[in-house]
Amino acid sequence: MITRRTALSGALAMAATPSFAAGSGWVVPPEEGPHEATLMMWPVNRRVHPDAEFLDILQDTIAEIASAIAEFEPIYLMAHPDDWANARARVSARVTLWDIPTEDLWARDAGPLFTKNAQGARAVSHIQFNGWGKKQVHARDSKVAAAVASRMGVDLMPTGLVGEAGGVEHDGHGLLMAHESSWVIGNRNPGLSRDQLEERLLKTYGANKMIWSKGVRDQDITDYHIDSLARFTGPNTVLINLPDDPDPYDDFHQAALQTYDVLEAAGLNLTVIPEPAPRARRIKSEDFVASYANFYACNGAVIAAQFGDKEADTIAAKALATHYSGREIITLDVDALGEVGGGIHCATQQIPV
Repeated sequence: MITRRTALSGALAMAATPSFAAGSGWVVPPEEGPHEATLMMWPVNRRVHPDAEFLDILQDTIAEIASAIAEFEPIYLMAHPDDWANARARVSARVTLWDIPTEDLWARDAGPLFTKNAQGARAVSHIQFNGWGKKQVHARDSKVAAAVASRMGVDLMPTGLVGEAGGVEHDGHGLLMAHESSWVIGNRNPGLSRDQLEERLLKTYGANKMIWSKGVRDQDITDYHIDSLARFTGPNTVLINLPDDPDPYDDFHQAALQTYDVLEAAGLNLTVIPEPAPRARRIKSEDFVASYANFYACNGAVIAAQFGDKEADTIAAKALATHYSGREIITLDVDALGEVGGGIHCATQQIPV
């Protein structure tokens, strides 16, 4: 069972105002497109991470990812000023600190989703974060997206959605994919049907088609985000992380196979390339997230995980090099993120040019 470390629910997140203002003429650009910068968040909350020694390791991991990305594009690390000295001592001088208080590190979920119109103007297409259905404290993190929009002087456009951008994959050319388990669920969007959610998601991203698969509910804090399994790497092109020897009694293995089947049967020009899951990894626990799919494509590079399985790590790096020709493939030991249920993509959020 995959778990992300949880804590008691905190203050209620702001309610998103039902509106499709973000849906007309606005499109979320492809993630692999050119970035102005990357956003990350500094983990500090001891209710979320009560083990001080582990939190120290987690902060080192975030610092290493930020410093690696900073070699290729500007990076803004969000943290309360009280935490700046600790962060600055760990990160590259290229990393810029922003005064936006945080609790945890998941910038993909709590951070802003940027959209652009035909004139090149940017805005934040706002999916309201509520701690994965009020499962974790989020008094600060629920305000991160709005704080970034305010700092950058861009509009915050409500979508009528509560949830996380990590639960949706988009190719930036009209196609979305997601697991029902993290969207059609009462702790995010009570009372909304799948069709209603799909309509809002399509308008939020400026897309015209959505592929759903079932996913897995109630076995990890995210209810199985799609970005730990399958990723768009270009128009209609998917890279998917599948186990070599699926366990018929593992809900996540079976859900992954079902997603693969759905993508194969979608009737689109999809190139679905399986990636092996690592077997001989450093962390052996069953709830460890070992996802090669949870990488981040920045300007000129792909920042990806390696798990200590030499064969699988090499295969994954080669697959990424094929999908991202001309970019440097940087692999990092980010086991601390896997221990709390995520990866590099979960910890980052791009600002498109």
